[in-house]
Amino acid sequence: MNEKPIKNVISLSGGKDSTAMLLMMLEKNMPADLILFCDTGKEFPAMIRHIDKLEKYIERPIIRLRAEKEYDYYLYQHKAKSKKHSNDIGYGWPFSNGTNRWCTSKLKTDLISKYLRKFSSNYTVKQYVGIAADEEKRIKDKIYPLYDFGVTEKEALQYCYNKGFDWEGLYEIFDRVSCWCCPFQSLKNLRKLRKHFPELWNELRIMDKKTWNKFKANYTAEQLEMRFEFEEACENIGMNIKSRKFFNELRILFEQTK
Repeated sequence: MNEKPIKNVISLSGGKDSTAMLLMMLEKNMPADLILFCDTGKEFPAMIRHIDKLEKYIERPIIRLRAEKEYDYYLYQHKAKSKKHSNDIGYGWPFSNGTNRWCTSKLKTDLISKYLRKFSSNYTVKQYVGIAADEEKRIKDKIYPLYDFGVTEKEALQYCYNKGFDWEGLYEIFDRVSCWCCPFQSLKNLRKLRKHFPELWNELRIMDKKTWNKFKANYTAEQLEMRFEFEEACENIGMNIKSRKFFNELRILFEQTK
């Protein structure tokens, strides 16, 4: 019995690691039959421009996948099947404890799996994912060229910079570049989103007002806005924003605005 031919599929998130992986694979003449990018609809505009730039650079098509029902539908409208939230409309924000990451499944992994099913009967599909050598805990059951090459996250970013890819400065601002409205972001990154992308921050605040659950476990987006404003005021008078006094006064502020 003849073995199926192999279909080599590159999962391109668009970030530094997957970009470096793709460029290195092509540089080494490794097979790359399909290059897939999932657009969640909540990517930074600079990320979409990066994908366009990358496609021109490699002179090969990057297949853009986008779910029929997008982020806002699942956030606000999709009827949750969970008994706990059976009366709520929409999944709401992905839970901060990671138990309901519908954004990843509905807008990325399920989408890729559905797309690749049409090849499964005639091909053996091999998926290549950009996980760096210093992220061993994320290794699962796919193929990880950066890990095999011994390339760290820092080295992957520098490699991309050397090739002329800079994401218009996103990595100079953020540690990681994913959806701009991701509730799993650190407070540090959310402060930076508010400072450098006020239009996206304001959109996030509007989105949060329409959902049934909090943006983060302990904060709504409006409470984050209040906290960040209060931090700025406290820093201007020399108060330590990590002190007990700061958090006591922040709690009082929240109580006064209920």
